[in-house]
Amino acid sequence: MSLEARYEEFWRQSIKQLNEVVKATGLPIAPDEKGQYSLWYDVREMRLRFSISVERIKRFFEGLREGKVYTTRCKRCGRYYFPPQADCPYCKASDMDWVEVSGEGELLTYTIINTKPLTYSHYPDYVVAIARMREGFNVLAWLRVDDSRKVRVGMKVKLQVVKREPEGYLTYEFIPAEQ
Repeated sequence: MSLEARYEEFWRQSIKQLNEVVKATGLPIAPDEKGQYSLWYDVREMRLRFSISVERIKRFFEGLREGKVYTTRCKRCGRYYFPPQADCPYCKASDMDWVEVSGEGELLTYTIINTKPLTYSHYPDYVVAIARMREGFNVLAWLRVDDSRKVRVGMKVKLQVVKREPEGYLTYEFIPAEQ
């Protein structure tokens, strides 16, 4: 069964169960799948799929194919932007340099995701982190760790390009610098 078909079946079953809960209790509140917390389930369905032009920042995506992460730096005011921007929101210039990111960073904050949106429900629990890169800008990415209890604010991390499975798309993530 395709991933999309599994999502559709999951949604059908979820809506059926939600409707039963609402009939029985008058509220769309049910325990999470781990049974620890009560969750409010919105009875409205929202799906979102979008497309945006990336023509002026396609160097970023080409870099991912090369195993590199790029950012932009405004030639006029010197500010870095990640994710890359075609225009500088600060000084409004459209003259940007492409800069390869060093990959060296320090963890500023993180959260462990164990209640996931449906489109990520096939992944085990994961860590989302923000790190300050050596160049001075922040990056939001997944942090790949074997044990989330070892994650600490201030730890050194490396930014790397990975192929996210099972979808097979290229993205970037952090790993601890010392493994």
